[in-house]
Amino acid sequence: MKILKIVAISASTVLAAALLTACTVNVGTSDMKSDSGMMMDHGMMGDSSSEFSGEDIMFAQMMIPHHQQAVDIGTLAETRASDPEVKALAAKIKGEQSPEIAQMKSWLSAANAPMEMDHDMGMGGMDGMLDAAQMDALTNSKGAAFDKLFLEAMIAHHKGAIQMAKMVVSSKNAEAAALGKAIIDSQTKEITLMESLLAK
Repeated sequence: MKILKIVAISASTVLAAALLTACTVNVGTSDMKSDSGMMMDHGMMGDSSSEFSGEDIMFAQMMIPHHQQAVDIGTLAETRASDPEVKALAAKIKGEQSPEIAQMKSWLSAANAPMEMDHDMGMGGMDGMLDAAQMDALTNSKGAAFDKLFLEAMIAHHKGAIQMAKMVVSSKNAEAAALGKAIIDSQTKEITLMESLLAK
């Protein structure tokens, strides 16, 4: 009889221990699932907030000052150009590129990236950028002389922009890819127009 009682007590103890262990495992598993779910959510949030690739970011950091110089040159044309077609083209370039600058700045803000590249990298990667002497020549010229300098400078400038835009036309980010394509399409057409104006 005593033996049966001992066995019964032992069985109860084992059963209670098993139940306790099962509860502990279940709670732990639940916590792990909860933690895993939170980690997944955080991971998804991270992907969402850094949706622009490193190449997209580099493109924006390079293209913003490149576009800004085109806008500055366009501003010079307002008071210095004599050919109405040159003035109209300069206004078109400003109208296209100013909003694109704002768009690319919004990418950098969304990615918490600096608005400018590391100065150690310099402007070497930005094809078509005018140097200080070329900008001075534009600033100090007027009429037909300005028109010629403007067209020559802007053709080179556009060609540089097209090369840079090729960086992002295959981007996984739809907005970056669309902007790259828009720059290539628009500036290719403008180069054709400028070459025809130069040939006149």
